[in-house]
Amino acid sequence: MVREGFPFVIVPAVVALIFAALGFWIVAVAFAVLAGFMAFFFRDPQRNIPQNEGLIVSAADGRVTRIRSDEDGKLVSVFLSPVDVHINRSPIEGSIAAVEHVYGRKIPATSNRASFVNERNSLTIENDHISVVCTQIAGVLARRIVCWKKAGDHLDRGERFGLIKFSSRTDLLMPDAVELCVKVGDRVKGGETVIAKYDRMIPAIPLETSAADPVFANG
Repeated sequence: MVREGFPFVIVPAVVALIFAALGFWIVAVAFAVLAGFMAFFFRDPQRNIPQNEGLIVSAADGRVTRIRSDEDGKLVSVFLSPVDVHINRSPIEGSIAAVEHVYGRKIPATSNRASFVNERNSLTIENDHISVVCTQIAGVLARRIVCWKKAGDHLDRGERFGLIKFSSRTDLLMPDAVELCVKVGDRVKGGETVIAKYDRMIPAIPLETSAADPVFANG
């Protein structure tokens, strides 16, 4: 379990013990169940990270809800329900060129408008072959986006870089040259499911739009 989850587990667990000591068993059980759900929500399972070259893995657990391909590149949106693992992982190995946090609203993360108006945090990650932008998007239930990394940090493929508390979405924008390996409706696992492949022999054209541009979070 990630450290951010400890308060959400400890507080209801302590309240459950207090009510149990007072003999209010129904209330105690309710808070105990809540503590158990929070421990489940903030779980941090190990993942088998693919080691082959030229792979882009999913940045989050969830369901692919949108795929878009246009002049900006190829974008894959993954919706995270409250029962999905909410840890975000790096889709590629590389350095973080930029981190851009935008404050905004919290409409349902399933809405395409969420990418433009919701609170979001975009990381531009690049290596010698490719540049991608991964955007954490808060949903109607999400109360906070957490990012443990900063510009200049190096990430391994599949390495944890943050989380979004409760229902949310993660967008991944890639160069148009990549070969997609998923379709709308697919279930994916962060750091494990291959989202796309790219040719390491051909240097990727850097994405020109900055991480602050809402198109990176378009879903």
